Amino acid sequence: MQRPLILVAVLMAGVLLLPVAEAVAADTEAPFFSLRLDDVESPRGVSTALRIVVLLTVLSLAPALLIMLTSFTRIVMVLSILRQAMGTHSMPPNQVIVGLSLFLTFFIMSPVFEEVNDQALQPYMSETIDSATALERAAGPLRRFMLRQTYEADLALFVEVARLERPRNAEDIPTTVLVPSFVISEIKTAFKIGLLLYVPFLVVDMVVASVLLSMGMMMLPPIMISLPFKLMLFVLADGWHLLVGSLVRSFL
Repeated sequence: MQRPLILVAVLMAGVLLLPVAEAVAADTEAPFFSLRLDDVESPRGVSTALRIVVLLTVLSLAPALLIMLTSFTRIVMVLSILRQAMGTHSMPPNQVIVGLSLFLTFFIMSPVFEEVNDQALQPYMSETIDSATALERAAGPLRRFMLRQTYEADLALFVEVARLERPRNAEDIPTTVLVPSFVISEIKTAFKIGLLLYVPFLVVDMVVASVLLSMGMMMLPPIMISLPFKLMLFVLADGWHLLVGSLVRSFL
C-alpha cells in the first residue's frame, strides 16, 4: 500500500513535524508554548509550538507546491483547452476537471513520492539522518522530475536573467531557477498539446459553418449543429482514453 501522499508533501516543505501528542509526552520539562531552537537535528528537538507553526506554514504552501512543482499544471490546462475546443462550456464541470487532474497527478508523481518517502521521510522519522540531510534527499527526486520535463531554452533564459554562470551539470542549477523554468516549460507543452486537440474540432466547426452558409441558414448558430458532431467524433475515437493515456505517457 502506498504511503499517504500528503505526508510526503509535508516533508518536502518542512520535515520538522511530529504529532503534537507525542511531542507533549516526550518533552515534559518545557512549557507547552515554548519556542526552543536547541537540538533541532532530531524531530523531538523542536518544541511543540514551533511544530504547529511549521505545520500551518506547510498547509498554506501545499496547494502552491502541488500545482507548480508537479504534473498538475499541464494536465489541468490540457483538459480546460479540450473543453473549450469542444464548445461544451461548463461540461465537464470545473470540479471534475480539477479532481481528475489531482488524481492523475498523484498517479504520475507516485514514484517520486515513494522515493522521497523511502530515502528521506522514513530515515528522518527513525532519526538516522538529520533535518538538513532529509531535506536534501527529499529535493533530489523532485528536482530530477522537473529537469526531465524542462526545456533547455527555458533554463538558459532564467540562468541568463539571474546573471549566473553557465551550470556545468544539473546539480549546479539553483532551485530558484529550476522552478520557474519548469513552470514555463509545462505551460508551453500544454499549449502544444492543446493546439493539436483544437485542430480537429476547428475543422468540424468550419465545415458546419460553410454548409449552413451555403444553405442560406445564416441565423442558425453553427455551434448548435457542430456540437453533436464534435461529441460524436470524440466518443467514436475513444477520446478520453487517448487523451489521458497520452498525457500520462508524456511524463515518462
